[in-house]
Amino acid sequence: QVQLVESGGGLVQAGGSLRLSCIASGRTFSRNSMGWFRQAPGKERERVASIFWNGGSMYYADSVKGRFTISRDNAKNTVYLQMNSLKPEDTAVYYCAAVGQIFGLGRNDREYTYWGQGTQVTVSS
Repeated sequence: QVQLVESGGGLVQAGGSLRLSCIASGRTFSRNSMGWFRQAPGKERERVASIFWNGGSMYYADSVKGRFTISRDNAKNTVYLQMNSLKPEDTAVYYCAAVGQIFGLGRNDREYTYWGQGTQVTVSS
């Protein structure tokens, strides 16, 4: 069983930065690929970034490419999302998620079966 807790959201002005953190309680963290998703009211959930269980490959949605960076620290059971050059359209609830099967790569959204409670990110103009 995996429990995920996000933190770091808040209110920032356009052009600013935030760093989100997600702490996982599961004992298999180093073998779980991880992802960050976001959802705004009335919009589909979007995977903005993910990272392989071994940290060897990262994925970014086109909407955030070049601005967001995902990373992980297995010693701390933590995954991060560094968000720079924030835009009002980045406003959403951001969720941390883990692939349920160890060594799964998380290339498909359906692979993510563990979810955090979400943290609100609001970017003002």
